[in-house]
Amino acid sequence: MRESILTIPVNEIFEPKCGCPICRMRDMLEQRTIEYIMGAAMMEPDVRIETNKLGFCKTHFEQMRDCKNRLSLALMLQSHLQDIQKNIFNRKSFFEGKTAKQKKVSAINNDCFVCSKIEWGMSRLMVTFFEMFAKSRDFRELFNEQEMLCLPHYDLLVSMSSDSMEKRYQKEFVDACNNLVSKYLDSLEQDVSHYCRMYDYRNTGKDADWGNSKDSIERAIKFLTTR
Repeated sequence: MRESILTIPVNEIFEPKCGCPICRMRDMLEQRTIEYIMGAAMMEPDVRIETNKLGFCKTHFEQMRDCKNRLSLALMLQSHLQDIQKNIFNRKSFFEGKTAKQKKVSAINNDCFVCSKIEWGMSRLMVTFFEMFAKSRDFRELFNEQEMLCLPHYDLLVSMSSDSMEKRYQKEFVDACNNLVSKYLDSLEQDVSHYCRMYDYRNTGKDADWGNSKDSIERAIKFLTTR
C-alpha cells in the first residue's frame, strides 16, 4: 500500500512497538490537543465559545494544569465559570422546567473539549488503520509485532472490526488481537505474581531478585484501563 498523508501518521504510531499502539494513538492526539488549547488557540473566540460549552474532564484538567502556562488555564476557567453563571444559574425563563438547570449541568459534566477532539481524530485514524491492515502485508506484520494491546482497546478494535473491514480479513485481525493480548497477559500475570511472592520473608534480603516485577502494578493498571 503506497504511503500517503493518511497512512504516514498511522505507520509512525506503530513503529515504536512499545506498549499499546492505540494508547499511543490516543496519547498523540491528546498531547496535540492540549498543546493547541493551551497555546494561541485559547484566545480565539470560536475556540473559547466551544470550551465554554463543553468544559473539560478531570483527566484533561489535570494535564492542562501540569502545563507551564497556568494563566491560559485560569483565563479559560474564568470564562467557563462566567458562562455557567450567565447561561444556567443567572438565567430566568418562564419556559424552563424544574430540572432544566440540572440537565444543562449534566451536559457539561459529561462533555470535554479535549475528549471530543480525540474522538474526532481517532474515528478518522481508525478508518485508515483498518484499510491498511486489509491492504498492506507489511502493516499486518507491523501490527503482529506490537508488544501488546490494552484490554479496553482490544475491545474497541474487535468490536469495530465487523463493520470496518471486509469479512475475509476479520478472522486474521481478531486472531492477531487475541494473540497480542494473551501473550502480554501471560507475562504480566507472571510479573504481578512474582511481585506478590517477593513479600514472603523467605524472598527478602539484599540479593532478592525482583526481576521485571517492580513496575508490574502500574503496567497492570494501564493494561486494564489504558491509563
